[in-house]
Amino acid sequence: MRPIAAALTLAIAATLPAACHHDVYGRGTLVWSSYPYYGWYDGYYGTFYDGYWGVDGYFWYRLTPQARRYRKDERRHFRRENRDGNPNYKRFERRMNPPRDGTRMPNYPRGKNRPGN
Repeated sequence: MRPIAAALTLAIAATLPAACHHDVYGRGTLVWSSYPYYGWYDGYYGTFYDGYWGVDGYFWYRLTPQARRYRKDERRHFRRENRDGNPNYKRFERRMNPPRDGTRMPNYPRGKNRPGN
């Protein structure tokens, strides 16, 4: 009976890490933790659904909840600050929404790079 119990214990232990796997590309179970973000936006892309500040310093956004990838704001229509007081930029504050399975999230802050850490 002991070999069966040992084999069963090993099988269960092998599946535990998969249940906690952090993955943003759809190859595993996403453990989601939303966080607040804010900034300034000039409205260039129209209404956006959500986004995040990437570790690369750019804002990554989705226009709809159905979008399967986040887009990089290479033209800097999103800013962390409005230093020059430009009236075209309006402040926004939001919480990030859980993305659908398989959504691409390049440069997403993880671990110590997450806001609030």
